[in-house]
Amino acid sequence: MVRVLFSFFGAIFSWLTLAGIAAALVVLGIFSLYGRDLPSHESLAQYTPPTISRIYSGQGDIIDEFARERRLFAPSEEIPDLVKQAFISAEDKNFYEHSGYDTRGMVAAARDAVVSRGRDLRGASTITQQVMKNFLLSGDRTAERKIKELILASRIEGTLDKEQILELYLNEIFLGQNSYGVAAAAQTYFNKGLSALNAEEAAYLAVLPKAPSRYHPVRQQQRAIERRNFVLKEMFENGYLDEAAYQTSRAAPLKTVQSGDFEPFRAQLPPRGYFTDEIRRQLSRDFGEEEFFSGGYAVRATVDAELQIEAAAALRRGLETYDRNQGLWRPTGLSIDTASLEGEAWREALSELRIARDIDLNGPWLPAVVLSTNGNAAQLGIEGREDLAEIEARDVTWARRINADDTRGSQAKVPGDLVRPGEVVHVRAITRDSDGSFVRWSLRQVPEVQGGFMAMDVNSGRVLAMQGGFSYQHSVFNRATQALRQPGSAFKPFVYAAALDSGYTPATIVIDAPIEIDTPDGLWRPKNASNRFYGPTPLRTGIEQSRNLMTIRLAEEVGMRTVASYAERFGVYEEMGPFLANALGSEETTLFNVVAAYAMFANGGERVLPTLVDRVQDRYGKTVFKHDQRRCDDCDLASLDPGLAPQVLSDRRRVINDITAYQLTSMLEGVVLRGTANSTVKLGVPVAGKTGTTNDAKDAWFVGFTSNIVAGCYVGFDQPRSLGRKASGGGLCGPVFTEFMQNATAKYGGGAFEAPDECQFIKIDRFTGARLLEEAFGADVVAECFRLGEEPIFGLTFDGGFAMGADLPMFDRGVEEVVKEVTTSSGSTGRVGNKASFGSLSSGGLY
Repeated sequence: MVRVLFSFFGAIFSWLTLAGIAAALVVLGIFSLYGRDLPSHESLAQYTPPTISRIYSGQGDIIDEFARERRLFAPSEEIPDLVKQAFISAEDKNFYEHSGYDTRGMVAAARDAVVSRGRDLRGASTITQQVMKNFLLSGDRTAERKIKELILASRIEGTLDKEQILELYLNEIFLGQNSYGVAAAAQTYFNKGLSALNAEEAAYLAVLPKAPSRYHPVRQQQRAIERRNFVLKEMFENGYLDEAAYQTSRAAPLKTVQSGDFEPFRAQLPPRGYFTDEIRRQLSRDFGEEEFFSGGYAVRATVDAELQIEAAAALRRGLETYDRNQGLWRPTGLSIDTASLEGEAWREALSELRIARDIDLNGPWLPAVVLSTNGNAAQLGIEGREDLAEIEARDVTWARRINADDTRGSQAKVPGDLVRPGEVVHVRAITRDSDGSFVRWSLRQVPEVQGGFMAMDVNSGRVLAMQGGFSYQHSVFNRATQALRQPGSAFKPFVYAAALDSGYTPATIVIDAPIEIDTPDGLWRPKNASNRFYGPTPLRTGIEQSRNLMTIRLAEEVGMRTVASYAERFGVYEEMGPFLANALGSEETTLFNVVAAYAMFANGGERVLPTLVDRVQDRYGKTVFKHDQRRCDDCDLASLDPGLAPQVLSDRRRVINDITAYQLTSMLEGVVLRGTANSTVKLGVPVAGKTGTTNDAKDAWFVGFTSNIVAGCYVGFDQPRSLGRKASGGGLCGPVFTEFMQNATAKYGGGAFEAPDECQFIKIDRFTGARLLEEAFGADVVAECFRLGEEPIFGLTFDGGFAMGADLPMFDRGVEEVVKEVTTSSGSTGRVGNKASFGSLSSGGLY
């Protein structure tokens, strides 16, 4: 019997041994099969996760950030132990003991699944396995993926230490709200750095890896608290929290950004605007979009935050003034169902609407919904305000409503004539100038007319301010850099620059007389803005008064190919067509290009490249782009001799002769002092510039500069159409330029334009170009710069090869041009010439 039992148990043992060996061989074969051609786990040692690229102001403040995955990389040594302990307690309590996989955990998970008959299913993946799944494998829930995960987990444990593995995990995991990694999640949910988190906050973050949406802090608050408390219990049992800390944390409410307990991080940043979005566009082009959004770049912007605010305000004021002068009210097209107007339902409906919330002009513009209209008032609900508001009748009498069929209603007398219940509008508070106290609420609308504004340093090319439209949130299209518009007469200085470099002088006489040109589109008869012709006139007067016919004759004399080469050299165009009409600015370009080109007049004729970025550093702090390429050999010295400053050396290419640059600058000063910008551009420092108004007044421009800052503005409809019979560059853009530059010069100053040493000054009569005695003085006397060593010849007259006008008398200073008074965008009056038809060919600038 004993022998039989021994034989029986021996057979069982043999079968079990053989089965074990067979199972081991099968497992070994499976692991060998799936262990081939696996991703390289060693690559994780060099892993650089996608991280946020941030834009900083010159003062080091974050002003914007861009990312596909919002991740802030935190090295292991910067992640507090409390955070690590929370995630280890929630995900892998044996993390520091196992070798990549947790056999005990897998057995326990299997046992719980059997006991609960499949109801209690929990994962048994270690943190190491999750790293392998997230980085090297797919998320498929298959046995094959699980086997590969185990193989890679055991391998990575031999390549990286535990802290390195934990660092990868805590920086890679998705924790909801587009937050990847614990550093970004701490900011998203609590607006805190990792070191500032308490136990209950760290525990809540540790809840999120499994399913962030299931534990949303507002929608699933109770479930989130229960799971957070479970993690706290695990931390207590694992010895990471003492009894008192555990009980305190367990009893704490769940306070988050999402529930309104903390201000969101984004609220601390200025609203995204045209400046930072243009940086995004340019760096995405230079580095590649994917690289910029994931490369963790630190970008130092050139923006002056104070001037950026002033630029936005000045342009908005000019656009709104023009818009309100049209006297038309255009509904936004946004509305809320009238059934939601009863009670408080309108508040949530209004908050969900996409409407511009970034407008600040004489106070913030707030979204509001019309709740009712009754007699002489309309009741409004305003976003973010508990009390209701009223619009009074006196606030609407300036306008008439444009209906859906484009018909116009009668002049409004009560609010009900302009607005309807359920319509969404903008309002702003009217306050007293004396003490800022509230007076009433006023309806506002985003103008249909648009425009762009830009200002930059004339020497470095650093763009100080850029506004690409009325509101970025209303329209992200950047009209300073993306809109192609005709510069009109704002282009004329480049014609004159080509002429001055070709031997002409500001006193050279050019015929101002009728011209007829045969074109494929018919006979072209360009005219001056005043519809008059003035005979032989000096160049200076020609540009000051923006004479079209003189400019065309001058371009013909110099040659349009020469003019085109100058425009390309200045960067106004990449390739300009050598057509005579283009001398009047009929070819399209951007405000960005024109403003940068004018900077070269101001800085003495040196090529300057505009930039919105001073420096770009990668995630390791290495500089990968630097705009300023000037050399400063003295800057490395410990000290300099008393009275000496560091010498900054530049190898910038010269675009035009410095004499030419100064002559042109002096002539453009005349535009402001006596010419087409005289009535609207007023500063306390020397300023030069040029107006531009295109054919049919579809675009209005002014570009001007002081000794250190150049700024430009254009106004026009996005789908070009006439701005109106009285519109002009001086009237619409002059006040915008003036408002901005008053603030810019208060901060940066401005002095006289410096004349080159090679200048010899000779006094001339600005109307006749005749040489005057040194002691001459008066309103008609100008001290003109001529090239040293070259004796100017006075009295020569050029007609551009056009026969007409050669026998006309000199321009008579006693004859006034045909002018009219117009209302400018600031509400003041100015004097401009009458419009002139350009015939069948659109020829650009009028004045």
